[in-house]
Amino acid sequence: MFIRNIELKNFRNYESLTLDFDERINLILGDNAQGKTNLVEAIYVSSFGKSFRTSSDYKLIKFGEKEAFVKVEAAREDFNTEVEITIKAKGGFQTEEKNIIPTQKAFNTQKFVRKDKKNITKTADLLSNILIVVFSPEDLKIVKDEPEKRRKFINRELCQISLSYLDNLSNYKKALLQRNTYLKESSINPDLLDIWDIQLAKYGAAIIKLREKYIEKIARFSAEIHNGITGGEEKLEIKYDPNLSIQPTVEDQEARFYEALKMSFDSDLRNRSTQVGPHRDDIAFFVNGVDMRAFGSQGQQRTCALSLKLAELSLIKEDTGENPILILDDVMSELDQKRQEYLIETLSENQLFITTTDLDSSLLAKLKDARVFHVTAGCISE
Repeated sequence: MFIRNIELKNFRNYESLTLDFDERINLILGDNAQGKTNLVEAIYVSSFGKSFRTSSDYKLIKFGEKEAFVKVEAAREDFNTEVEITIKAKGGFQTEEKNIIPTQKAFNTQKFVRKDKKNITKTADLLSNILIVVFSPEDLKIVKDEPEKRRKFINRELCQISLSYLDNLSNYKKALLQRNTYLKESSINPDLLDIWDIQLAKYGAAIIKLREKYIEKIARFSAEIHNGITGGEEKLEIKYDPNLSIQPTVEDQEARFYEALKMSFDSDLRNRSTQVGPHRDDIAFFVNGVDMRAFGSQGQQRTCALSLKLAELSLIKEDTGENPILILDDVMSELDQKRQEYLIETLSENQLFITTTDLDSSLLAKLKDARVFHVTAGCISE
């Protein structure tokens, strides 16, 4: 699949923009803080309904304006699809000394989403429509960063291809928040706590089993890609590092989780939070048997991260039959020439959006057929 065009109004630093894209490679050049990432962020929003940079929709609205608009048209194997997203600030604005300042109320927003001219109210109805993988400098740190970053990676990617995972994760987070809030009370009723234990065990067991299958798949693709990048010199193994022992069936997993919650009751009371469950899972990376999280060099960790992100593309293709779109946001300068060339040469079937301040001349020669956009202060020229 590929994105045909985009239309923006008052999105980040873009007042008004309409662009057509190349089906293959789109090179977005410009100095820092000019709007390169803002453009690909808007593309990403059309897929997930939210940003990969901030959890605040309000920040997507151009300063001094009351609403932002994104419209993307994409082509899939058998049909075209169109997504329109409008983000409105709920509050009004006040003016002080010629500067437009949003009131506190304005930081609350409403989001309106239309897919193929029809209003939709659930994020689940938007996912799996425009398939996008984003690779940013933050993703290069996924191996050495804290486990939370790796859990976010699993959640983001699984939610895009599995509505069942999205539903279970949403319900699990709600139950976990309620249980942790209750654990902070001065007096705890075990019977009331058991209500959340039952919910956590149910939704958590489903999450664990879905993660187990996903990581098995992505480990297979990652190993193949890593072998290609390193010329067969390094063997990558990615393993699920769950907080709870894996059980053969989802029913057994639910029973194991429920038992663990009962056993951790005293610890949960002391810590005022839930100490066991998939919210404490991790992923382990081994190269030639060495744990990259603790002992990998920066180069090894980055190669593992690159293999993992590229594996997402293969996994999505296997599950959906579509080649997803890849956004390379300011990541080329973080990779050496060998890995840059590997990216370009092996992704011939994917539409690419590459943002960068500059590129090596030899790599530019390989991108001679790319559509090139120059970004300056929210204005784009070809």
